[in-house]
Amino acid sequence: MSDHHSPVSPPGESVAGLAVPLERDVFLRRLLRELSGALEDVVGLEEASGYISLVGAAMGEHIHHEYRRALAVDRLDRRQLGEVLVDLKRRIQGDFSILEEDENQIVFGNTACPFGQFVQGRPSLCMMTSNVFGAIAAESQGYAAIRLERTIAAGDPACRVVVLLRPDEAATPGAREYFRRDDVG
Repeated sequence: MSDHHSPVSPPGESVAGLAVPLERDVFLRRLLRELSGALEDVVGLEEASGYISLVGAAMGEHIHHEYRRALAVDRLDRRQLGEVLVDLKRRIQGDFSILEEDENQIVFGNTACPFGQFVQGRPSLCMMTSNVFGAIAAESQGYAAIRLERTIAAGDPACRVVVLLRPDEAATPGAREYFRRDDVG
């Protein structure tokens, strides 16, 4: 007896025409999901978050530079900061909006993660948002603390991200702090 299997596609159909859900965006999101999962499994959630934080900080510096160049400013003011953070997430298919804003903080809501369904169960990926927002806010305002109060990665229906713009010990438990590079000794 032969071990002959039926072809998956009709004879003569091109492989390029197969209904395989694979394109660059899905591939890269899945790659990041698998990478973050491997890190979480091998070194633990805290250490994985630390590694992803390094990438997020570098991304934040790059994005901050690009927006400053496009706006022709040395530093973003608070209004520009909020607009930039919403815009950058929109450009990568997030759905962030400003829920509250005053001189001390900007509170964002989000109903669509840029990582899509691939963020589910991968809380270390939230460090991308924390560090990108933190790097941009600290560079433009001198200081930022980021508090991820709710995240889609943790199973919440939406994210709530608080960007604190002034140091306040009462407001920063559980927050990650960021400082402008030229303010650090």
